[in-house]
Amino acid sequence: MPHHVGIIMDGNGRWAQQRGKLRTFGHKSALDAVRSAVSTARKLGVESLTLFAFSSENWQRPIEEVNVLMQLFSFVLKSEVKKLHKNDIKLKVIGDVSAFDTKLRNKIVDAESLTENNKSLTLNVAANYGGRWDILQATKSVAGKVKSGELGLDEINEKVIDAHISTAGLPELDLLIRTGGDHRVSNFLLWQCAYAEFYFTDVLWPDFDEDVFTLAIKDFSNRQRRFGQTGAQIMSKDSHD
Repeated sequence: MPHHVGIIMDGNGRWAQQRGKLRTFGHKSALDAVRSAVSTARKLGVESLTLFAFSSENWQRPIEEVNVLMQLFSFVLKSEVKKLHKNDIKLKVIGDVSAFDTKLRNKIVDAESLTENNKSLTLNVAANYGGRWDILQATKSVAGKVKSGELGLDEINEKVIDAHISTAGLPELDLLIRTGGDHRVSNFLLWQCAYAEFYFTDVLWPDFDEDVFTLAIKDFSNRQRRFGQTGAQIMSKDSHD
């Protein structure tokens, strides 16, 4: 069972267009798939689920679509947070939230505060997020500590960067899923996916349900993760365990 799963939720617009609807209809319909993914992750015992909701590049989309996405994010923060809290799920928003208006930022703070002590699952919503931004902000934080004398240059290592990345304190990313048929990571969790397993599916995000998620988990469980070692070394280690 993967401890940490990331999902690139792709295909909302195409799903809507296949039905003769506007792209924004697909984004609104995607909420059921989000609920299903969260419920399934909690049911299966996944510790952390990170959903790519809005990338830093998504601002380039048509203004009408961006506005709908912002309205939808605000709606979810208002309507779903109490359900998350009731189910012992911790919500964390990762990304450059400074780009959002004050009202939305306040909703994020309130939602994170309400759920901060929950333990069953950590739900990370990546909003205005980019993997390069994540590495850059971590690098700036570390550089600031070096400049102030709090940290020595020779003390910088992977653990130090890990402690300043947006997912600090969470399990390492085990499985990265992308729906919609494309085979790329699109600037998502670049630092974190160094040793993650990738799973690509043609299923469009609004159709991503418990069965599809479970299939991805089963595929993951059948893979041998070597982390630079040979298959024979892993087999030997497993037999001793």
